[in-house]
Amino acid sequence: MKNLLDYCEAHLAATVQTIETLVRLESPSTDKAAVDRCGTVLADMLRKAGAAVDVLPQQERGNHLRARFAGEGRPVMFLGHFDTVWPIGTLERMPLGRDGDRLHGPGTFDMKAGIALALAAMEALRVTGTPRPPVTMLWTTDEEIGSGTSRATIDAEARQSAAVLVLEPALPGGALKTARKGCGEFELTVHGVAAHAGLDPGKGASAIHELAAQIAVIERFQDLPKGISVNVGLVSGGSRPNVVAEEARATIDVRAPTREAADAVESAFRSLHPIKAGTRLTIEGGFERPPMERTAAVTELFARASDVASSLGRALGEGSAGGGSDGNFTAAVGVPTLDGLGAVGDGAHAAHEHVDVTALPWRAALLAGLLVSFR
Repeated sequence: MKNLLDYCEAHLAATVQTIETLVRLESPSTDKAAVDRCGTVLADMLRKAGAAVDVLPQQERGNHLRARFAGEGRPVMFLGHFDTVWPIGTLERMPLGRDGDRLHGPGTFDMKAGIALALAAMEALRVTGTPRPPVTMLWTTDEEIGSGTSRATIDAEARQSAAVLVLEPALPGGALKTARKGCGEFELTVHGVAAHAGLDPGKGASAIHELAAQIAVIERFQDLPKGISVNVGLVSGGSRPNVVAEEARATIDVRAPTREAADAVESAFRSLHPIKAGTRLTIEGGFERPPMERTAAVTELFARASDVASSLGRALGEGSAGGGSDGNFTAAVGVPTLDGLGAVGDGAHAAHEHVDVTALPWRAALLAGLLVSFR
């Protein structure tokens, strides 16, 4: 493994340049033209690295990219996204720049550095002549907004793969993610009866009052010691202060660590019923990303990665994440999935977003070595 690490260290400047090139191409999920500009450059990078690249066209979202690198045996899948949460113009107030060992900029940590690491790993294997299995890279454009147009492709490619390696950012210190919570969203709409708040208050049924009562019930669904979080994040309702509210709604974020817990939360929401006479409820939504659980297959995959890290002189930790990724989908279809193989750094979705430049070589070598273990 040392030859792989030596190569990645010697070519650190090229890895940083790749990150900088991708970050300068701002790519907010909802701006198709911008995302596609970034995708065009990335596709060219992949072709120069020796991949056969398929552009998967989308009507409203950016075009996804699938890159195949030839090899022997069953393919291993690299998975990630090049859309970001940052709108066009963010670079003006959050400029791309180096501060010592930190490379700052919108999208550096989440997760354009992960893409650069994947390319660096493949180049290290190519130049050193190290045998490896086939690699399928899938870089998507809508992960930050739910993966609505990419999920079918993610599932299909994962099912053909021996394992999925997700290039999302690492946990603090470089630890990998061997579990992620399932993520969902519910919308509760309360239908009441409008009436004049002064002349005929008794003839009305307030949707807002009913919603308040329902929120008190929903709060009891939360069980933080068991990893179940329930957050009523948006509330709206009513039309005027002097009108008994005819309608009110709440949007609720939910997270659960296991499929069993997610099913229990869904069941609790479906069992909600009106408390105040004259009102009725409409409940929509559910879990969009299933939990990524720490199965025996995930444990074995982490052990492989830990052995590779040890050969590189690194100790590798593991942990769970409260947020979801596309790795949740691949784990749910039964494919061994290891997440957090991307950059070490901090500040995903935050103004201090950055990557640790000194960690880039060993992270690229870790990826390369993990691929070799599948031969």
